[in-house]
Amino acid sequence: MTTVELAGSTRAELSEFVQKLGEPSYRAQQIFTAVQQRRVRSFNEITNLPKEFRAKLNECAAISTLRLESRYISTDGTRRYLMKTHDNRPVETVFIPEERRDTICFSSQSGCPLQCTFCLTAQLGLLRNLTAGEIVEQIIVALNDAYGEGVKTPRGTNLVGMGAGEPFLNFETLLKAIRIMGDEEGLHIVANRVTVSTAGVAPRIRELAMVPDRPHLAISLAAPTDDLRNELMPINRKWPLDELLDACKEFEQSLKPAERLTFEYVMLRGVNDSDEQARQLANLMNRHSLRAKVNLIPHNPAEPLPYQPSTEERVESFRKILEAKGVQTFVRKPRGRDILAACGQLAARGASTVPNQQQPR
Repeated sequence: MTTVELAGSTRAELSEFVQKLGEPSYRAQQIFTAVQQRRVRSFNEITNLPKEFRAKLNECAAISTLRLESRYISTDGTRRYLMKTHDNRPVETVFIPEERRDTICFSSQSGCPLQCTFCLTAQLGLLRNLTAGEIVEQIIVALNDAYGEGVKTPRGTNLVGMGAGEPFLNFETLLKAIRIMGDEEGLHIVANRVTVSTAGVAPRIRELAMVPDRPHLAISLAAPTDDLRNELMPINRKWPLDELLDACKEFEQSLKPAERLTFEYVMLRGVNDSDEQARQLANLMNRHSLRAKVNLIPHNPAEPLPYQPSTEERVESFRKILEAKGVQTFVRKPRGRDILAACGQLAARGASTVPNQQQPR
């Protein structure tokens, strides 16, 4: 029998599974509550299940498949987790505490196939897609580490699919994981608290617009022209800017009244941060009449990437030009740079490259 990943199973799937094992359907609810709400990591902890049934589950199901290798804690409180899958593939997750909420940045793939030149994850290439269970488990591991197993979180939790991988190349699995995490009997992190980032897989943007209770969408842009974006983000050769923004325009029809599309623009010193490029970006947004905001992200440097972040003065000048042309713009403050946890830095780096490693509990 194939091993069933309980963290990646819906309540309906669990009901069918336990009945195949000759158990009453209410056992499914007990398992779901234990895994998703109490966030347990061992069958021995599900004490409301009979010992014999737990032994049977141990033979054909997995309550946890990720192995926590290392934990790194930044001076700003950010935590980076390096985990390994059952087949020894790296998975990285980042926990970002904030005053009013926590944000967990999760991965959708081990490695990434897209080869964006400013992203360290691209150095890994694609190792494989993650399963729904492996996506959900990242959130469970992070919450348990921050607060203790099963402890109710003191503030809301937001999720961002901005870790390793291109989420839209693991689309169906991603949506399943989001549905499981949104279940009110489990983690209950609803889709409205989830943002998924894409490098520009245009057909999936159109598809996401049709999904009920979908997550929010962010698009990584990095350049205002096709020529430059082709260099920085090779995916642009398949879906160039006009095609990408046409898809975004279609997606706009699904926005709620107060919602905006989010564009992420990593700022690379001397590459894409000039005043002229700011004007080109504003004109691009305005030409497509998009209801959008732009997040400017100073590049997070890491060896062997050949880029440096734009200066604060250059970022501010860029922001002012966009705002003057009617484009709502924000500057994202980097978190966890010192532990290689910031945007674009996830590349399964171990203790030798991070000074303040803390071993997992």
